[in-house]
Amino acid sequence: MSKKQRLIVVAAAALAMAAAFSTTAQADPTGAPTFRELVGTGSDTTQTVLNGLADVVTINGTKVLGSYDARGTANITTKDAATSPKCTFVRPENSGQGVTTLKNNLTSGDGCVQFARSSSNSAAANPDLKFIPFAIDALTYAVRSDSAVPKKLTKAQLTAIYTCTNTAFKPLAPQFGSGTRSFFVRSVMPTGTVDSANLFGPTGQYPCVTDKDAAGEGIQEHVGTYLTDTRHLLPYSIAVYNSQVYGNAPAAQGKAVLGTVDNIQPTNLNTSSVFKRDVYNVIPADKLTVAPYSTVFVGGDSLICQRGDIITRYGFGVAGNCGVPVQ
Repeated sequence: MSKKQRLIVVAAAALAMAAAFSTTAQADPTGAPTFRELVGTGSDTTQTVLNGLADVVTINGTKVLGSYDARGTANITTKDAATSPKCTFVRPENSGQGVTTLKNNLTSGDGCVQFARSSSNSAAANPDLKFIPFAIDALTYAVRSDSAVPKKLTKAQLTAIYTCTNTAFKPLAPQFGSGTRSFFVRSVMPTGTVDSANLFGPTGQYPCVTDKDAAGEGIQEHVGTYLTDTRHLLPYSIAVYNSQVYGNAPAAQGKAVLGTVDNIQPTNLNTSSVFKRDVYNVIPADKLTVAPYSTVFVGGDSLICQRGDIITRYGFGVAGNCGVPVQ
């Protein structure tokens, strides 16, 4: 093979790789069928891995998962308008909104949504739903590459920053309803702290923490461009960050770099991380034994749990209890 031929082959391979990344990072379902049997919304944390799974999970050769991202167009349409005219609605932006959308659909019976993505376990508060773990994520904090915030902190130091004991820095938090925020509050804030819309902000319990941007809009999970000050820090998913950096998710990290907590490096699949967590797909409790819910989500042999290769490609670990509903 000549040098010119080798260059053509390399260029073709690079284009193929770029196309693959573009496909896996797609925000909402593409390709056939346009509308899927199992539609999900919710968590920003797991949106890209669910997009990847939606491309490979099939029943009788047909894609059945339709996962709609937490960011994108204001509205989404999840079913054919000719037969399901009520299935155009405001896009849910986080775990809490995804779970609420699923519950509202159960009440209305519209059939627009069949599952929710959640990065936080709220099974106790939702007995009509089943939270089913499928992957392991871990949180750390992100700062700018030119940050004045130390890139190594202890959990105790993070607590001091987010409880406004240490006021040398400017902590940020995702908007209320975020599963990442809920998990971070349980992990870092004093025992017994209840997350609420008024926990952070100028009139909140911890006024040094900002959960809104300059326009007054809620801060989205895992977007490094919110780090506009060298004293900013923000909770961040290690899996999502790695997916953004390596092209398996849309780049949103900006100048963000990940910090180290308690001397445990924020590396891919580091299940020793201080803030390790399961992430979930959520389905109606009465669908646990009903196909295709059971086929896709439930049990270690479910179609999702069989695709550990896809789960790890997006920076997550495969949950040891994959497919086993939280009791």
